[in-house]
Amino acid sequence: MSAKILIVDDEKTIRDSLKMILEEEGFQTLTASDGEEALNIINSNNDIEIVITDIKMPKIDGMQLLEQISETHPGIFFIIMTAYASVNTAIDSLRKGAFDYLIKPIEFDDLIIRVKRLVNYKKLALENKALKQKVSLEAKFTNLVGKSESMKKIFRLIEQVAPTNSNVLIFGKSGTGKELVAKAIHYNSKRKDNIFLPINCGAIAENLIESELFGHKKGAFTGATEDKVGLFKYADGGTLFLDEIGDLPLNLQVKLLRAIEDKEFIPVGSTKPVTTDVRIIAATNQDLQEKIKNGQFREDLFYRLNVVEIKLPTLNERKEDIPLLVNHFIEKYCNEMGKKILGVDNETMKILIGYDWKGGVRELENIIERAIIFCKNDFITIDDLPDYLRGDSAYQAYPDSLKEAVKNFEREHIIKTIKKYDYNKEEAAKALDIGLSSLYRKMDELGIPTKFTDENKDD
Repeated sequence: MSAKILIVDDEKTIRDSLKMILEEEGFQTLTASDGEEALNIINSNNDIEIVITDIKMPKIDGMQLLEQISETHPGIFFIIMTAYASVNTAIDSLRKGAFDYLIKPIEFDDLIIRVKRLVNYKKLALENKALKQKVSLEAKFTNLVGKSESMKKIFRLIEQVAPTNSNVLIFGKSGTGKELVAKAIHYNSKRKDNIFLPINCGAIAENLIESELFGHKKGAFTGATEDKVGLFKYADGGTLFLDEIGDLPLNLQVKLLRAIEDKEFIPVGSTKPVTTDVRIIAATNQDLQEKIKNGQFREDLFYRLNVVEIKLPTLNERKEDIPLLVNHFIEKYCNEMGKKILGVDNETMKILIGYDWKGGVRELENIIERAIIFCKNDFITIDDLPDYLRGDSAYQAYPDSLKEAVKNFEREHIIKTIKKYDYNKEEAAKALDIGLSSLYRKMDELGIPTKFTDENKDD
């Protein structure tokens, strides 16, 4: 489909002339007489790709329009029109994000050449972005880091489920890496050469989500100026990642269930079913069983999604992975920022291991990125950490040796968990996400008594 272009100029003859020339070349066009009208049109049409605008206009001028739209619709490209005397202003618009500019009076051949060049550029840019995403995420688990028993279990699950077409439901708190796991499954599957399409079900307005997922026909509702392909069809042959699935409205849960079971759906305003072949990976940080009890989530949809269940541990449940994660993020952001930092010093690592990570891996990553910005030495120190972390002294009594500090933490955590489950080691092992034999082995390594008496229960 040709690009949809919005022409903005306060002179009607110019608007009409450009509209006629561009439509003769097969482009779809809309027109606006000033920046304010253009803003309203853009906000009610989510498929405008190019804006050709004059600079000097009443109400909102071309530069203001460029600045506002660049913030809210970064995928729209601008071509600025200006009189010869205002060339410097046009050049300034390029600095602010415009793709190109035209000098009035407009030469139509020049206009067509520049618009076609922009369309080709945009196509190549999107293809390049998709290729980079595919190459960087052609994950043997590149972005999943961990050596803890709980993460090893996750890796084994991914290896087993990836080659299949089965639906997967990922449970995990915010910051545990649900999308990374979904990507690892996709890029290790037979669908890896097709698209991985993530959708946050809680971020799309309820009145738009059906159209986003299943598409619509022209005239189906106000603003539906042409047919739209839904994400279910757009991801045909690939993987659809439905994040925050617990936020999906009940009426759409029925349609999602049918689309999964029948591999077809009906776009809004249509009577003709559309077939599709997508793999569904869903994720949530909510208790869906509780939502089922409360009538907020369909039980049949839950079981259709939950063919394979993956529960992700929080960072606090796998603190032995923190040194690995820290080194991973240091390498990542040093490459991005062109810096050379060797690691973190022992005092800093003790604080990172001892901190209560409510924001999970994402919070840790943000802290390391920040530390690299401010670090002026070979090693990150506590001076490079934010104030709220520098004040955390819960683990200052740990030894300097990183290995000993981790052992001390493991010992305290295991004892704490055993006590939490009233000294039932089978229950404690389940909570720790390790086998009972592994728990006994750890207890032996860390000098934890395998039998608790009244005397040592308070130790």
